[in-house]
Amino acid sequence: MKKLIALVLTGVILLTGCAKGGGGKAFNVPEGEVQADSAYYSKADLNSLKDKKIGITIQSLDNAYWAGVMGGLEEVLTKYQANYKLVACDQNVDTQIGQIENFITDNYDFILVHAADKNAIEDLCGQARSKGIKVMCWDDTMTNSDVNWILDNMSLGIEIGKLAGDFINEHYDASNKAKVCFIGYDALEVLLDRGNGIKKGMEDVAGGKFEIVAEVDGLNPDQAQAAMDQVLKETPDCNIAVGIGSGAMIGANESYMNFYNSQIPEEVGVITTDVTKRQLNAILSDEACRGIIGFEGSDVDTGNAAAAMIALVLADQQGSHNVFRGFSPITADNVNAILSNMK
Repeated sequence: MKKLIALVLTGVILLTGCAKGGGGKAFNVPEGEVQADSAYYSKADLNSLKDKKIGITIQSLDNAYWAGVMGGLEEVLTKYQANYKLVACDQNVDTQIGQIENFITDNYDFILVHAADKNAIEDLCGQARSKGIKVMCWDDTMTNSDVNWILDNMSLGIEIGKLAGDFINEHYDASNKAKVCFIGYDALEVLLDRGNGIKKGMEDVAGGKFEIVAEVDGLNPDQAQAAMDQVLKETPDCNIAVGIGSGAMIGANESYMNFYNSQIPEEVGVITTDVTKRQLNAILSDEACRGIIGFEGSDVDTGNAAAAMIALVLADQQGSHNVFRGFSPITADNVNAILSNMK
């Protein structure tokens, strides 16, 4: 494991250096668009949030990552006396349309949307903007928004794949190939891009030393665990899982913990993205979780960054239509710094 840590930290910005609203490293940011970092977020006047009516609609609060991040955002909005309402659409497009319509009818100043289907809400968000309501889209590129707060998901996937490739190189070779389960979710465009990046990153770093023996869906932990249980039943020597988010990691880790009776061999590993306490604690606890690619830092850090984005957009200081978030690796070497600031 020490070899893996040394490999991933070489030439990569440590996430701990970017916490408290930092950004980590971003890739392929188009000319004229913004890479968000600590200096960028520090321009925000959070006092300007006082009494602003802010509507927030997200896909789901059942996801541990989103629950933590939204908790962090709520703390900031409460501290600065914003008049906010947070709702989840449970991935139902019609529900989200109704929520946005309510925000428009009630004359909100700002709508933050984590879209269940960006195409389905484009016109409605255009209507909101025509009434002077600011619109921020989290994760997707929309036309009818004031800002899209996004990741380069292909590049994020490549970094996940590279982290997995380093682990493969440490434990496997061409004569003893790693057997990999890929846990994705192609129904969402951003996750399809991320998944394709994961495969490319693994191939770039460890080509010829692994084979993907299974590809399954795993957006939430229960789905990922059930899928991984079946994979291990059919392919018991599948020793590595890579995936598109915290659900994939948490579910695959639980499956491996059950399969190996909590005695995880050193060559078994799960590598994904997102930042939850369960993932971070597992990295510290000799479980199957070996590393993740994280964003601003802890869930509190991401909540702070999101609040800063709202303040910047309200003041027309976002700088470009697309604002790119950064990302960096979290391993056993720097996980404690992130855990100390988690909700």
